[in-house]
Amino acid sequence: MQMQFPRNVMAHFCATIAVFAALTLILSTAHGADPKTSASKENLDKSVAKLLAIRPDLPIESVYPVAVEGLYGVDFPDGTTMYITADGGHMIVGDLYAIGDDLSNVTEQRRVTQRKALMDQVALSDMVIFPAKGERRAIVNIFTDVDCGYCRKLHNEIDQYAELGIEVRYLAYPREGLESETASTMRSVWCSSDPASAMTRAKNSQRIAQRDCPTDPIDEQFALGRRLGVSGTPSIVTDAGDMFPGYLPAQQLAQRLGLSL
Repeated sequence: MQMQFPRNVMAHFCATIAVFAALTLILSTAHGADPKTSASKENLDKSVAKLLAIRPDLPIESVYPVAVEGLYGVDFPDGTTMYITADGGHMIVGDLYAIGDDLSNVTEQRRVTQRKALMDQVALSDMVIFPAKGERRAIVNIFTDVDCGYCRKLHNEIDQYAELGIEVRYLAYPREGLESETASTMRSVWCSSDPASAMTRAKNSQRIAQRDCPTDPIDEQFALGRRLGVSGTPSIVTDAGDMFPGYLPAQQLAQRLGLSL
């Protein structure tokens, strides 16, 4: 039987892969690596040599030691992680857990660190922001699609989020792709002189003026969403790097964020 990889591993190698590779290399040395399992580049390359010999088109982004002797982590551009033995003879696709007083998802801890680092690079001017009312108690970054039903439901309650002190920062993720009608509408939203008003109108199925601008961030944000593992909308990424897929009512989101009600 031919070996199968997760469905997105082979797709959409990002134009900014060099930046992401450098970033994950830095993160691998700062988070989740144990000095006892440090390895030379030669050893890291050797661990994936057999795999690349039979799958040379795999877009491996980084290889790094983890806190398990003889095991290395391997990251792909779509956020998938797998683990491979030092001799390259065996691999596991999935999350790695540490067993202590409780279970700790080591893979997700790394993803959280990566998400935060990548989100910190997004300019505020490239987001459509709905600020908190009064004191800002939390920030959430939401990958959204103006034609998504649950995205519209969330936006219809935007005042409730604001009243709880939650600032919503929208990023574009047109689910049907960058050539879709939805993507065109979202370009018009971001290019509007008042993107927040245009966002509300678009999510209420109201007409907005068709606009294009040379600096709209739709393509870049869509690629970022794929890199972070966004598979549907809305996808909520907290300021700390945690991801909550799907719609959450304001009070539930506040609870997940640790806010007192």
